[in-house]
Amino acid sequence: MKLAKIRLYDLAGAEDDRRFSPNCWRVRLALLHKQLPFETIPWRFTEKETIAFSGQGKVPVIVDGERFVSDSWAIAEYLENSYPDNPTLFDGLMGKALSRFVTDWVEAVLNPEIIRLIITDIYSHLHPKDKDYFRTTREKLFGTTLEALSADRDERVITFRDRLEPLRRTLQHQSFLAGQTPAWADYVVFSSLQWARCISPFSLLVENDPVFSWREQMLDTFDGEARQAIAYSC
Repeated sequence: MKLAKIRLYDLAGAEDDRRFSPNCWRVRLALLHKQLPFETIPWRFTEKETIAFSGQGKVPVIVDGERFVSDSWAIAEYLENSYPDNPTLFDGLMGKALSRFVTDWVEAVLNPEIIRLIITDIYSHLHPKDKDYFRTTREKLFGTTLEALSADRDERVITFRDRLEPLRRTLQHQSFLAGQTPAWADYVVFSSLQWARCISPFSLLVENDPVFSWREQMLDTFDGEARQAIAYSC
């Protein structure tokens, strides 16, 4: 029986096709990995009413038949449990536990560094109706202006690259973070780099970095799904 398409509400910029949320990219890649048919629906920060049915106001949100799930990790768990015969995202309980660690590391260490490097570029690519909301909420969160937050990014990017050393060490021993083929751990880290690539011309990586080479491999997965996205070439 043919599966109905899953609907993914996916954060968009000024253009409908500029999809830049790292959490939404995780889910998009997870759906491709699980070989599930899906469609994406562009969503903006101020369109809270569109996803009010989910009981919260953030994406990603998926709708699968009569069910809806929000939060990228919860969605990954849902897909793994609901479609056990499709390719696995975690490869068992131990793999799931390690994937949880990678997800937490990305959210606690990697993403806070990245947003300070690209936040003004995010703002410049937003739909006009989102700009006031984004500036107000982020400046309240960080206690400073967007411009001040990223003013020293030429120096901060050096610290960011140092934070990637655990990835470099792992990639010395295997092709992907999950082993010989990519899985959730790869999608989580890659999606944060794709976030920057889709929204900012500022280069996070240098070409002689093994992480850059790994990112190139990830861009080509699933017939180049991520490479074909509206993005910068950095």
